[in-house]
Amino acid sequence: MYLISKIEDTVRVPPVLFEEPLEDVAFQLLNENYVGKIDKKLGFMVTVKEIEDIGVGKVIMGDGAAYHDVTFTALFYRPKLQEIVEGEVIEITEFGAFVRIGPMDGLVHVSQVTDDYINHDAKRGALLGKESKKTLEEGNKVRARIVALSLKGKSSKETKIGLTMRQPGLGREEWIEKEKRKKK
Repeated sequence: MYLISKIEDTVRVPPVLFEEPLEDVAFQLLNENYVGKIDKKLGFMVTVKEIEDIGVGKVIMGDGAAYHDVTFTALFYRPKLQEIVEGEVIEITEFGAFVRIGPMDGLVHVSQVTDDYINHDAKRGALLGKESKKTLEEGNKVRARIVALSLKGKSSKETKIGLTMRQPGLGREEWIEKEKRKKK
């Protein structure tokens, strides 16, 4: 789920950037400091959307930089348990498939791909259903449900998102379309 939140913070503008437009500098510094970070309540920060207010700069003795109080809006991605997500398979391993869901990655363990027994074909880089002949490869578009979630740490590399595709209406796009045609 994406959400927009208003944030208040202080931006340190170094002297070498004093000649640049203040709003551009603040926008750049905020993105450098925040994008890719995780807030436990808000989720993964995708981008600074807009700077609403920049206060008058203050100088602290011994530091030539200017400190500005800033109010800005930011776009966050916060995955929720049981949320249905769509994404792209970015990597296949012997233990499952990594799926890019927005700005984060989740794992579909082999036991959660289908109800079928799954084999890993290392040469092809695919997961293969033994009886159903379903295949899952890099680049496939999929729909999954978030079944496990850990937003610990400060970056997306420290998060863990567990996904399942074993329920009706989930899986590779082609599998879902095939099921729809069967029901007609």
